[in-house]
Amino acid sequence: MPRMKEILVLYYSRHGAVKQMAQSLARGIEQVDGVAARLRTVPEVSTVCEAVAGAIPDTGAPYVELKDLEECAGLAFGSPTRFGNMAAPLKYFWDSTSGLWLNGALAGKPAAVFTSTASMHGGQETTLISMMLPLLHHGMLIVGVPYTEPELLTTTSGGTPYGPSHYAGASGDQPITDQERRLCVATGRRLAELVHKLAR
Repeated sequence: MPRMKEILVLYYSRHGAVKQMAQSLARGIEQVDGVAARLRTVPEVSTVCEAVAGAIPDTGAPYVELKDLEECAGLAFGSPTRFGNMAAPLKYFWDSTSGLWLNGALAGKPAAVFTSTASMHGGQETTLISMMLPLLHHGMLIVGVPYTEPELLTTTSGGTPYGPSHYAGASGDQPITDQERRLCVATGRRLAELVHKLAR
């Protein structure tokens, strides 16, 4: 029996929207036979040098380890927008991956990105593009959202060809819309289908 391929769903979520998006991407991934999702997050970073997070989070997905990247067949990578860029905890994690870069551990693996913003024009697309940069340096294959997904043409909330997005509102209390959720599921499924094709 062939071994199950796993896609790492790596995300950081402050108020829960990116976590919900990650769960929707995981649902899409698991719609493809032979492919499973492995959800992981990162600890917060602090400006206080002595601050240390516990090795295991109190709730939610476990913290990511470098072996999660090594073992994955693909990656779904999610972050809230921070001034048009990925959140610092994720950037901090990527800065620790030079050993994987040196041995080409991620080269040729497909990857997708997703984000959530407080305002409609708060940098969704620049955040997604900033998230692609370390993935491209690692030699990963970027998977976007094609316009064959009908929600991409009709959404009045989140959704971009660079990756799924969500408009959370200034208070972070806007629920994920059906269109945003469908784009997440479709992206997860597309990523898993590509992993399946590349495995042949």
